[in-house]
Amino acid sequence: MADPFSTQTEPQIEERILGNPNLHPEVAYEWTYGAVYSPKWIKGLTLSADWWHIDMRDIVSALGAQLIIESNPPTPGVQQQGPLVFRGPSATSEPGPVTLVIDPSSNLSGAIFEGLDYEAIYILDSSIFGHGDFGRLTTTVNGTWISRGEFQPTPDSKRFGIAGSFLPPGFALTSSIPWNRANFSLFYDGPADSWLAGVDVGAIVHWTGQYEDDNVSLTGSTKLQDPRSGPFPWRARKVSAWTTLDLIASYTFNLPPPAPQAPVPGFAKDGGKNVKMEGKEKNVMPVSTAEYNPCGWRAWLNGTTLTLGMQNVTDEDPPFVAGSFENGYDESLATIKGRFWYVGLKKRF
Repeated sequence: MADPFSTQTEPQIEERILGNPNLHPEVAYEWTYGAVYSPKWIKGLTLSADWWHIDMRDIVSALGAQLIIESNPPTPGVQQQGPLVFRGPSATSEPGPVTLVIDPSSNLSGAIFEGLDYEAIYILDSSIFGHGDFGRLTTTVNGTWISRGEFQPTPDSKRFGIAGSFLPPGFALTSSIPWNRANFSLFYDGPADSWLAGVDVGAIVHWTGQYEDDNVSLTGSTKLQDPRSGPFPWRARKVSAWTTLDLIASYTFNLPPPAPQAPVPGFAKDGGKNVKMEGKEKNVMPVSTAEYNPCGWRAWLNGTTLTLGMQNVTDEDPPFVAGSFENGYDESLATIKGRFWYVGLKKRF
């Protein structure tokens, strides 16, 4: 735990998370404007964009010990004894060390988020060139750009920006909010009416743009609106961008139906029928409508999908985050498991 007001506070302190019987419901106001465009002069292209705005009020959440300490500066010369932050005695002129933080669930004042979701899809069908069907390529680019993210803990506190910054795990409202995140994918599907029809091969690139580290804690700033203004400004840093590559290949067996077989001996539901032939009635034996159930290896193989994939092909480590004191990386956006391969088998009945 980082204390911008005292160097005596230990990294690990006691935090008590409490309930609150006086909570009331959250309220949210949201609007979205979107558009989809498919130009006729570029067959297979689809563009879409959505601009969204979310205004959250009376948010029910615990603030987290770090934010509570930063939001409750001690009074000079007075030992801090609550209501949320408790400090011990100090042998120097600076405030004493934090010994206890009370973190009750409460109705926070509010938060505002705005951003843009965008996507572009292009499907290239090889048959349009008039030289046969060699399959289809599907290219997709989608992502999110955060335009605004502001948080106000209490009515008497100033609103400060949280977009584009790392947020500690104890901050329960949201995870870290980088300005930009995007995905790029390219998939190939085999041509229809051939043994390649079940082929599906693709690659996906995941990209997270750089964002600010927990510079309030790193620089010792007492101003949440200006995290780089602390007494140690050289400690301020940015979290590097992170790019990973995933590969996937699958094949679905779609076997042609077997040749028709002889009907199964049996009875029809309506039994025998009496029909008139040249003025005379004649009893006709029922014709069975049942058929043999398909069996054998073809029946089990048909509709089966075999998948082979690999995540994080280049084994990229997550970028270092100095504000994450526990493990040094952002658990909300990245994973430390590295390169990972898998095999899947699915049967459709």
